Amino acid sequence: MPATLAEFTFDGAGGKDFYHVNLVDGYNLPMLVQAAAPGCLVDLNERCPSELRASDGRACRSASEAFGRPEYCCNGAYSNPNTCHPSQYSQLFKSACPKSYSYAYDDATSTFTCNHTDYAITFCPRSTPSRMGEESGKIQTFR
Repeated sequence: MPATLAEFTFDGAGGKDFYHVNLVDGYNLPMLVQAAAPGCLVDLNERCPSELRASDGRACRSASEAFGRPEYCCNGAYSNPNTCHPSQYSQLFKSACPKSYSYAYDDATSTFTCNHTDYAITFCPRSTPSRMGEESGKIQTFR
């Protein structure tokens, strides 16, 4: 199932937290992680190419899920940063949400660090029109 993910590593290298909003497995809703503000505020479901649309039209699959080919999944001969490169599909996600993780080796522009801070994760931020008219929800995690 396509999903927008927020991924965290707490107390990682040098005691830092590492986090990013991940669109590698597809997209289903706008999300904002507040600390250094990476996120995706754009409703990509409206821009989703037809070949990536989930069957119910409420999510945008990744090219890996849609086609299962190694060059999109970054596996097999494409399982390292020298051979796995952004696809036209991951670039679509990246152009709309430049701080989001868009393919398997997108660390340079998409992984952020902080030292022991609080994070607020907002699903469907109010600044983004929602397809279903749902209200914005917020989950806060405190240290």
